[in-house]
Amino acid sequence: MARRGREPSPLQQEAARGYALRALGRREHSARELEHKLARAGLDETAADEVVQELGVAGWQSDARYAGLLVRSRIGQGYGPLRISAELSSRGVDAALIHSALAEAEPDWSSVIRKVYERRYDAAPESTKERASRYRFLAARGFTSDQIRGVMQGLPEDD
Repeated sequence: MARRGREPSPLQQEAARGYALRALGRREHSARELEHKLARAGLDETAADEVVQELGVAGWQSDARYAGLLVRSRIGQGYGPLRISAELSSRGVDAALIHSALAEAEPDWSSVIRKVYERRYDAAPESTKERASRYRFLAARGFTSDQIRGVMQGLPEDD
């Protein structure tokens, strides 16, 4: 995408490495995200891949570390395992790393979903329609059907 009618000048390898390190200094990035950033800045795809691999070998970039940080952050924000997995997958993190990061976090999903539910709702649902709405809300947050049923089982039945 050109700005003001000009094509961005391609980054040299060292400049690309510096750019990537500054990006990693601000926050963790998955390898795919970092490659995409470098490509947007004007580095060709092959060179971007080389820079990211070099940073990975040096320990500056790690998809496992990125996944672990994102999992803990999203659990703290009240998201469920399905949503977290989908987000990591969309950012190019391998399925095995996603599974590992979720297992390492050892969340008590029933506690997480209960906190989300109690923060959002202070009274029992008054109708089947309201109950279904709450179910959809929790599903959109990424909780499984079993987790949602578990938190909603203790609620009084609707009229």
